Amino acid sequence: MTRNSPESDRPYWLILLIGIGLWLFYEVWANQIYADVLATLSKGIWLTVVVTLVAYGGACLLGLALAVAGLSRFMLLRQAARFYVEVVRGVPIIVLLLYVAFALAPALVVAVNWGSGFWGGDPWKTRDFPLLARAVIALMLAYSAFLAEVFRAGLVAVDKGQIEAAQALGLNGWQRFRHVVFPQAFRTILPPLGNDFVAMVKDSSLVSVLGVSDITQLGKVTAAGNFRYFETYNVVALVYLTMTISLSLLLRRIEARLKARQER
Repeated sequence: MTRNSPESDRPYWLILLIGIGLWLFYEVWANQIYADVLATLSKGIWLTVVVTLVAYGGACLLGLALAVAGLSRFMLLRQAARFYVEVVRGVPIIVLLLYVAFALAPALVVAVNWGSGFWGGDPWKTRDFPLLARAVIALMLAYSAFLAEVFRAGLVAVDKGQIEAAQALGLNGWQRFRHVVFPQAFRTILPPLGNDFVAMVKDSSLVSVLGVSDITQLGKVTAAGNFRYFETYNVVALVYLTMTISLSLLLRRIEARLKARQER
């Protein structure tokens, strides 16, 4: 590492950011308007966290399955996985969110009602499907396509010699994947996985278009009620920035520890 390399730079940007953040938090504490806005937005923080964790967890599972299918020896699986990834990646997330919420989810409800022999009711009644669940499904489907490419790149990067050695030791396909392939691939793909997780926190704000009471939606409602758009959206931005910067620093710490263990 040279003296002028990017790795040797002191985190002056972080010091500046912390200083600005402390000043803003002081304004929130000292200014009653800011304090009232933060009290209202705090009710949506837990919902943002839940949406992010559930949607990202589901996206990781589906993305891993798509990556494995894309590397399968069966052409039909490979083609199906590639078709899904290319189609979903080509649609803007907000369009996919609206499509899932108002087209796909109601169609699934109707299909389930008819398929289960719905009696004594209206099979077209779709209002009981919560908008929050629709939003989570949409984010999960959207991010699974991007994460599939991340997982695929990590799986391909594993040295084939180690896979052949594991096969020579008598490990079956699942054992090779669990003990040899995936642990090495995970270390490779951890940085992009972390980046996508931080992006999911920000993109979770899109659920506000469905009226879900997350941070962004509560900010819109608050600003429309008090007409303090500057103060309200300052606090909204501060909350999101605090969450994303904290996650980024935490992920960097985890990456550094894994790298140190690998170099031992």
